[in-house]
Amino acid sequence: MSGWQMIFKSSSFADASIYKGMLEDNNIEVVSMNKMDSSYLTFGYIELYVHPDNAAQAKTLLDAAASGISATNDDEV
Repeated sequence: MSGWQMIFKSSSFADASIYKGMLEDNNIEVVSMNKMDSSYLTFGYIELYVHPDNAAQAKTLLDAAASGISATNDDEV
């Protein structure tokens, strides 16, 4: 994907979907690329890509989510 930066790669479709939704909720355009084998879902990966201008913010959000810290600008719980 020319012009886009991969920021996440997982063999878990659920994890990729959750992170994609979180990034979209924070107004970051995300493209997911499903490279999983259609016959054997244990082979391959789901990759998430963002525009390079959003890569730093996206990585910060993903790191915060992985450590259980909210990094969004929302004060709501």
